[in-house]
Amino acid sequence: MSDTNFTPQLTPQEMLEMGVFGGWYFGDDPNGVPEDLPQSWFANAKLSTHGFDKSLNYFSVAAGQPREVWQQKGWITPEDPLGWFQWYCRYTLGRRVPGVDDFQIKRWKAFGARHIPQIKKNCQPADVFCRPRQRQAVLQWAYDPLI
Repeated sequence: MSDTNFTPQLTPQEMLEMGVFGGWYFGDDPNGVPEDLPQSWFANAKLSTHGFDKSLNYFSVAAGQPREVWQQKGWITPEDPLGWFQWYCRYTLGRRVPGVDDFQIKRWKAFGARHIPQIKKNCQPADVFCRPRQRQAVLQWAYDPLI
C-alpha cells in the first residue's frame, strides 16, 4: 500500500541536515535520536541539546505550531505521537498503516497546495529568502524550500 502521488522532494535525512523543527523534534527522547530510525540520518543533523533553537532551522526562523496545537487539532495519531515527521520517517522506512497513511498524505498534499503557490506568486525565483517562515514550513513538510 503505497501512494504513487506521495512524492516528497526531500528525505528525512536531508531535512534533518538542512535544519528543521529548531533541532528539537525528537527532544523528548533522552538521546535526541530515536532508536527506531537509522543513526546515519543523524550524523550531520542539526540537533539541539537544550530545547527548540530557531538558529538551527535552515532559515533561522521559527515556523509551525507547537505540538499542543497539533494534538488539539487532531493531527497526532496514536501510531506516531510526535506527529507528521515521525510518520514520514517511518513511512520512508517501509512501515504502512492503513488509514493513517492516507490521513498523513492528504495533509502533506494540502499543505503543499496551500503554501507552494503562495511562495511562487509572491517571491522572485532567485530570492530564496523571501517568505522565510513559509519556506521553513514547507521544508518541514519535505518540500524543497528553494523553489
